[in-house]
Amino acid sequence: MNKTDDVMKLVSPGAVLAQIATAIPPDCRENLIIIGSLAVGYHFFDYDNDLMVRTKDADCLLSPRVEAIPAGVAITERLFQENWQYRPSDEWPAPGNAATEDKDLPAVRLNPPGNTDWFIELITVPESPADRGQRWIRLKTSAGHFGLCSFGFLSLANYEPIPTPLGIYVAQPKMMALANLLEHPEIRPETMSGLIAGREIKRSNKDLGRVLAIARLSIAQDEDALSKWPAQWQEALQSRFPNDWRNLARQAGAGLRKLLDSANDLEEARHTCEFGLLASQPPTADELRIVGQRLLLDAIEPLEERAKR
Repeated sequence: MNKTDDVMKLVSPGAVLAQIATAIPPDCRENLIIIGSLAVGYHFFDYDNDLMVRTKDADCLLSPRVEAIPAGVAITERLFQENWQYRPSDEWPAPGNAATEDKDLPAVRLNPPGNTDWFIELITVPESPADRGQRWIRLKTSAGHFGLCSFGFLSLANYEPIPTPLGIYVAQPKMMALANLLEHPEIRPETMSGLIAGREIKRSNKDLGRVLAIARLSIAQDEDALSKWPAQWQEALQSRFPNDWRNLARQAGAGLRKLLDSANDLEEARHTCEFGLLASQPPTADELRIVGQRLLLDAIEPLEERAKR
């Protein structure tokens, strides 16, 4: 099957978050954390209407896990009542039903009324620190059955999230960066399900490219930002992975080092930045390499040293 291009639109993070917050039931807002490109964009340049991000999805993390199922059902039901529409795909043309196996359930992906530029997707945190594979929880709604996915290091994205005036939360960009670093200790061959601006991209390169984009935006906001990350990363790792934090800290830079050593992989990462988080200020490969080297020197190597103490 030929891959289709995942067309990502330029959107205002603040405007999208406001629309989501308005549609979410008030008693569910405290369970919702925006992660991904929108969270990063809102954190760094919501104040500037000229700076936008190119994205197609709004990733919404439901936390804590014990509240994920009732909150997920309530949010999904409310959005359908507000005329949000299921976003079909070739693999999932319609919601599932009672006969659909958990692993085959479609995610909750809904377009806002009259707008197909972006969609909301619901996910949740892993059940335990040891649960790092992809898992699905069934959501039974009046519109059909859906799957609520958890995987990897999403528990870092809900570490001390930032409250917004909208009543919902956004994840800390540096915690999303750490989660992506840990998720990709190597450059794997698996590619994204769709093309990004006409190109097939390895998932590892896309996610590590996001790490570099977060680092670049952080430096632009505060020249010394990265030097503050090791202590904060250590606190988060000790909180979420108390028995394994040292091993995780020691492997945090493995994938990034491989990315920086490969011109082809770095170019893929640059491409995703240009057609994603850094759409308003596209970087060159050399600029990204310099950011990556700073990230290693100022944040990752100090974290590795902390793990040895």
